[in-house]
Parts: sequence; structure tokens; C-alpha cells
Amino acid sequence: MEKYDAVIIGFGKAGKTLAAELAQRGKSVAMIEQSDKMYGGTCINVACIPTKSLIYQAKTAVSRKPGNFEQWSLEYEQAIVNKDKLTSFLRKQNFDSLNSKDKITIYTGTASFVSAHEIKISMGNETLTIKGDNIFINTGAETIIPDIKGIQENKYVYTSASMMDLDKLPEHLIIIGGGYIGLEFASMYATFDVKVTVLESHSRLLPKEDPDVADCVKSVLEKKNIEFILNTRVLSVKNEREKVVVSYEDTDSKTIYNRQAEGLLLATGRKPNIEKLNLSAAGVKITDRGTIAVDEKLRTNVPHIWAMGDVKGGPQFTYISLDDYRIIREQLFGNGKRNTNDRDMPLYSVFIDPPLSQVGMTEGEALKKGYKIKVAKITPDMIGRARILGETDGLMKAVVDEENGKILGCTLFCAESSEIINIVSVAIKTGQKWTFLRDNIFTHPSMSEGLNMLFSAISL
Repeated sequence: MEKYDAVIIGFGKAGKTLAAELAQRGKSVAMIEQSDKMYGGTCINVACIPTKSLIYQAKTAVSRKPGNFEQWSLEYEQAIVNKDKLTSFLRKQNFDSLNSKDKITIYTGTASFVSAHEIKISMGNETLTIKGDNIFINTGAETIIPDIKGIQENKYVYTSASMMDLDKLPEHLIIIGGGYIGLEFASMYATFDVKVTVLESHSRLLPKEDPDVADCVKSVLEKKNIEFILNTRVLSVKNEREKVVVSYEDTDSKTIYNRQAEGLLLATGRKPNIEKLNLSAAGVKITDRGTIAVDEKLRTNVPHIWAMGDVKGGPQFTYISLDDYRIIREQLFGNGKRNTNDRDMPLYSVFIDPPLSQVGMTEGEALKKGYKIKVAKITPDMIGRARILGETDGLMKAVVDEENGKILGCTLFCAESSEIINIVSVAIKTGQKWTFLRDNIFTHPSMSEGLNMLFSAISL
């Protein structure tokens, strides 16, 4: 039986970065990845990178002014080819970066615990068992498949991962779920001139956002030929004449409706990918929500077993997974002080058009926590750069502590917000007052200087 200093299950961001670190320090590492199509993890293969590639290509296609659906279909087919080239390149790059290291052995197969130190790897007809002093679980998350009649094994029903393999543009796409993933796909396909219908169970879109932000997002996306149907419960799915027919109920009126389309996307949330791990054999505990239970330093209840990334719950972002690696690195080789409590200010971007980015607290969260606040809001059409880009839709909003002038949070629904939000994040982390961004010198014309305007709208 082969024995390693470390066994890492899952080739995602935290796992691959930790593997390289351990190898550099002379540790022997076994990296186990279930699929040869997933080297590098979810982000580069079926999530962040390919979706953003398609989003970008959809926007560039607009400038070529396709005149009909057939021309848009050709644009889409080429975008899929370009996306596949990109992900293949990155997948190979990630594989080679670890495979080239003498201290790392890559196994392509399904991992399951035999005991707290032993892991069985199933590779087709071959099975072997390896042993690890330390074991790191980085298996990510997968789409939750709702219990709806007709969904299982339906060729017109897609997850966010399988949608990446769809090479034929649908004329009409129905999306179940109006969360961040659902909205990104809705915005992307609408830009490719697809009719998009989003079925959402809540009474309003994006319930975690402030109502004014959520309403603005809905209004802007509706202008892009996206239809939102709220208060819905999907009852069943069936196929008719090469189309999918979705039956759903209005939960207020109890009226039942039917919609048909060329495709149905499930954007119904994600759950930790732990089914095949046989965690009970290792004595690893899971939470009531089905995530691997870890402490603030990412250890499980078994001291030599750790969990990183989406599998442990919490925000499902690649940069959080990377920070998980940093925390574990500090436990293994540093002073051990770094932990998840250091991450008290989440930030994110949703790549709709324009992108929605947020850091810190929303207005509602700040009020709920008892802060006395000042709120500033402007629209992007005030910014010269937005007018140059022809992207003036959206809303920019800042929340400030009235008592000490510190920035509590910021929401940017505007062009290039995914870049600008990082400036606000740094300002908050370094304890700057709102006047810092009001008076900071930014290049001109840029979207960043919109922060001057936004924070000038505050008076304390």
C-alpha cells in the first residue's frame, strides 16, 4: 500500500494550490480527481471561467449585429468552440502544473474512505488503496436536483454544468430558480437573443438584497427579454415534439400553467459533493445541512482530516476556496492564528449585464444589526465612462456608519462593478472613512471615479 504525507481529494482551487505548496516543501502528495474533465476544479471547467467566456462573447457578438436567430446560432456555436478551447487549455495547464512535480502523484478515480487514514480509489476496473498521514477533502458541490416528476434523465433538462456542453442555441430557455446562477445564465442567453423565462418560488427576486437593488436588477433584466414569474411551484416536466413542457402552479391563486421551451435549466442551488466519500468509515461528522463539519481552522472532528472549499458549506466562491488554502497553510507551516473568523466581510460579483457586486452589509442588514446609518445612492448615467460605454443602467449604493463615518457596505449594479468593488473592499478592510473614497483621486474617465460621486452624496 502506497503511503503519502498528504492525500488531497479533489482538484479544485484549494486542493491544487495546497498540493503544490506541500510538494515544494518536500512532502509526498496524492491528488485524487474523479474525472479527467475536471482537472483544475469546477471553476475552470464548468463554472466561472466558461460562463464568463460565454458572457463576454455574447456581448462582443452584439457589436456584429446578427440579424436573425440563425445568425445568432452561428455566433453561439463559435462561442462554444472558443469556450471549449479555453477550458481544455486551462485543464491541461492545471494537470501539467502538478503532474510535473516529482512529489505529486495524480490518481483519476473515485475516492472513498476505508478508515480514517486509508482511501480506496476506483479507477474503472482497477481499485487500489492508499494511506495518508493528513487528508484534505476538496470535492466541491453539485447541483441540487429537485424532486419534480419528469426531470430525471430528461434530455432537455440541464444543470449549470451540463449546460456548458449544449452546442445548439435554444430559441426559448426556461430556468427554475432566480438566484445568482439562474440570473447569470438568464442574462447570458438573453444576450444571445434567446427568449428566457425564469420561474422563481419567492415573492420577489433576490430576497437577500435590498428591495431597491432587487427591483432595479429585475427591471434592467426585463428590458433584455427576460420574463420573471414569481410565486411559482414547478409540478412536473414532460417532453413534446422535441421540446420540454413545464407545468407550474401560482402559489397565490393555485392556478396551474404550462410553458414549453427548447431547454430547461435547473438553477435550484448546490449541495456538498460527499455521497461517494463514505465519510462514516473515517468517523467524519457532517452537519444537519449535509456539509462536512469543520472548526474555524477547517479541521473536521478527526484531527488529521480537513475540509476545504464548497464541501464544508459557506459562500461558494473560488476566492473563498483559495483563502481556505491559506488558513490550512498557516496551521501546517505558520503560527496557526489564521481562521475563518478573519473573513468577516464577504464580497461577490454576479456577472449579469451589468454585473451586480456587493461588499459588507446591505442597508437592511445594517439596520437589523442596530447601526445608525447614512445611505447614498446614485445611478450610473451620472458617470462619463458609463455614457462612453453606452451602459448607463443600474444603481450604486453605499451604507455608512453615522457615528464614526466608517463604510459598512456597498452595492454596485453597474458596468465594471466587479473591478470597482475591490477598491471599496480594501477601503473597508483598512478602516477608511467614507471621505476617503469621496476625495480619492481616480483616473478619468473611469467607472472608479463614480465612487467620488457616490460618496459625495453622503453628508454626516
